[in-house]
Amino acid sequence: MSDAASGAAEIVSIAAGPLTAAISALGAELQALRLGETDLMWNGDPAVWAGRAPILFPVVGELAGGEYRLNGRSFPLARHGFARRRVFEVAERTPHSVLFRLTDDAASRAVYPFAFTLDVRFTLTGAALEVAVTVTNGSAGPMPACFGFHPAFLWPLPGAGAREDHAIVFEADEPAPLRRLGPNGLVEPAGVPTPVEGRRLALRDGLFAHDALVFDAPASRRVRYGGAGGPSITVGFPLMPQLGIWTRPGAGYVCIEPWHGIADSEGFTGDFAEKTGAVVIAPGESHAFGMTIGVSAAG
Repeated sequence: MSDAASGAAEIVSIAAGPLTAAISALGAELQALRLGETDLMWNGDPAVWAGRAPILFPVVGELAGGEYRLNGRSFPLARHGFARRRVFEVAERTPHSVLFRLTDDAASRAVYPFAFTLDVRFTLTGAALEVAVTVTNGSAGPMPACFGFHPAFLWPLPGAGAREDHAIVFEADEPAPLRRLGPNGLVEPAGVPTPVEGRRLALRDGLFAHDALVFDAPASRRVRYGGAGGPSITVGFPLMPQLGIWTRPGAGYVCIEPWHGIADSEGFTGDFAEKTGAVVIAPGESHAFGMTIGVSAAG
């Protein structure tokens, strides 16, 4: 496992029907998703935000004090973990799918003391991109882990009307309060009223003045994003219990982020396994995570 500049990492392109996708071996990060000639993803402009769709592993969000605790020891770990900064092996490929693989090494074990395999498979059909993730524990003891997706879609979408016409529609009513991130990136203790009206979240920059909207227990496992006509995007996340929605106010993207884990709460001092959304994988066992991005040509 090694770090690399994004320009040095292999880019793999896949296609099926009208959809094409390009994925970088650096971070197994989706770089582009196109419907015909229409770009749907943010371009990673480093003057605004260099990300496009980073993979979050083995933590999602910020850690209290910049470290986590495990069996009486503390380990430093950067926000969103290390996988997004690592070069994956291209383990399999076909014209419409590719499998990226990351395994542990001395550098990873210094901050995450486990033998692991992280497989990220991208598969295109004629109407959707499926991202299937498998995390396998190769250690002798139980391995706690979190995982998250962070895809950034253009806001506004091409041909879908003005920026203020865009909304995210949930598959179920979402009346529960949201969690808010403080200036230190940690989850504040008190919930805040949801801006979702019934099932519809009308997008506006002011929603993100305090960072991401954190749905720590959403009723929905699918949302639809679009504007007034044009293409629309449906993000499905049946295996992911949390959801984040984020942009930098004024930027040309919105991130719809299925998560299995969230940032630490302020003052959290528990063990890694006690983190919200963490899974504990037994020795020799695996855990699956996943997301689908469905694309419709008509809004």
